[in-house]
Amino acid sequence: MKKLTALILTLVLALSLAACGPSQDAADVVRYGMSNAWDTLMPYNSPSGSNYTRIVCDKIYDRLAYVHADGSLDPRGASSWESADDGMAVVFHLDENAAFHDGTPVTAEHWADTIALMTNPDCPTLARSVFNVLAGTDENGAAVEGEALGAEAVDQHTLKLTFKSPTAPEDFLLDRNREFYVLPTHLLEGVDPAEVMALELWEAPIGSGPLKFVEEIPGSQLTLQANPDYQLGRPGFDKLVITVMDKSNLLPSLMAGDLDYYAFGGNLAADDRQTAEDGGIEVLEGTVPNSFYELMLNNETISSSSLRRAIDLALDKEALCLHTAQGLGEPTATNLTPGTAYTSSLTWSRDVEGAKALLEEGGYDGQTYTLACTSNRSGLAALMQQQLAEVDITVTIETVDSATLFSGMAEGKYDMAIASHTPGALPLWFTESRFSAGNNIFHVADLTPYTTLIAQIKAASGGTERQALVDQLQELLARERPFIPLWFGRTLHAQSPTVDNIDYPSSSFSNENVWEWTLKAG
Repeated sequence: MKKLTALILTLVLALSLAACGPSQDAADVVRYGMSNAWDTLMPYNSPSGSNYTRIVCDKIYDRLAYVHADGSLDPRGASSWESADDGMAVVFHLDENAAFHDGTPVTAEHWADTIALMTNPDCPTLARSVFNVLAGTDENGAAVEGEALGAEAVDQHTLKLTFKSPTAPEDFLLDRNREFYVLPTHLLEGVDPAEVMALELWEAPIGSGPLKFVEEIPGSQLTLQANPDYQLGRPGFDKLVITVMDKSNLLPSLMAGDLDYYAFGGNLAADDRQTAEDGGIEVLEGTVPNSFYELMLNNETISSSSLRRAIDLALDKEALCLHTAQGLGEPTATNLTPGTAYTSSLTWSRDVEGAKALLEEGGYDGQTYTLACTSNRSGLAALMQQQLAEVDITVTIETVDSATLFSGMAEGKYDMAIASHTPGALPLWFTESRFSAGNNIFHVADLTPYTTLIAQIKAASGGTERQALVDQLQELLARERPFIPLWFGRTLHAQSPTVDNIDYPSSSFSNENVWEWTLKAG
């Protein structure tokens, strides 16, 4: 352990001296704002698992791919990938130019050793569950004694991941890429797995990402330096200084010139658009949704699909969307994210008379339903209440905090609840986790029709076959209406006045293309 600590301190000193070369002009620094602090610089040991930690670790460490907001993928740590073993494995061909900040080349052994260490039951990682899709792990992501772990270095630059069930490369990357980082395991040789998380290395980490660690004021400020040897190119600035500040100060600081950019994607509330533009900030409308609104239903208390479909037809989703998204959203009949690879022919329209007919068919007897919402959505709930009253459905509103809302739905306390989520590019991003015995939050009596189709979609090879199965699932959801899709919302991005080439929407996947950022002339 003493030898390891000495080596780490030597490397940190070398990096610090390199950072203290000729003084840099302020124009070479990108000032980056963040409304919440990261809670660790060790990517597999975040107590919160927050996106703020992910977006920071994304810069210091490398991932296999870069994920765009529309679900498309670009090479990053891996140059290419393909399916293997009849869909049970994915082979990644690593970029041969990738290197750690101490100059050590990144190899497939580093990736395989990282996964072996993090799945070791003796290692106290807080992120082990991300590995539970790999063969040779239990449901918690811990390696099972006597079984081969599904992470193999085929050769120096070929990594093979083997899964418990058929998994397309794109599905794995869209689902797990933001959780998989390569660690400098050459610095961890001989370390007891039980002691890994306590190493001083994580206070001044050595990764292989586009930026190098310089210094940190925990919870307040982090200074990173451009990695000139990053395989995708050197960032077009010298340093990135991340400063934590109150969310309300982000836009004013950008307008005043005290910030060059703020996470995530410079997101801007519609109410602040005019303020930003008046302050000289160009505002970009997002093209891929960053929010999905649903009306959760209790299928036990609203047991008839006719009643659930009546509620769907009674709601004016366009008016509800306009109330909340202020023109930055579109009503939907499905949970498939617009702008991604999977589509649906199902459309939405309000039909008051059709809703009344379905209520009669379902035997509605004037029962009063409870609608739960958080305080910031009380106006939206009131609008829903009015629309449902037009078809003679009686609703009483209960305003609760978010935790109470979800626990109340899980316990069957409420009949309906308004919820929103960050959508994903995969066709099962919403349905897979909500139609399972362990998370039957809609209280569906028989999950079999859903779980059968979900399993078939996961096993499908892709393309036409998968789209056909996705269509079947969406048609089932439309017939049964266990929940009501409301709308997808887009966001606004306050564009940096000083930095070019920022991929604003893709920050929703907790990755940023900092190696492509350049400072604007003048």
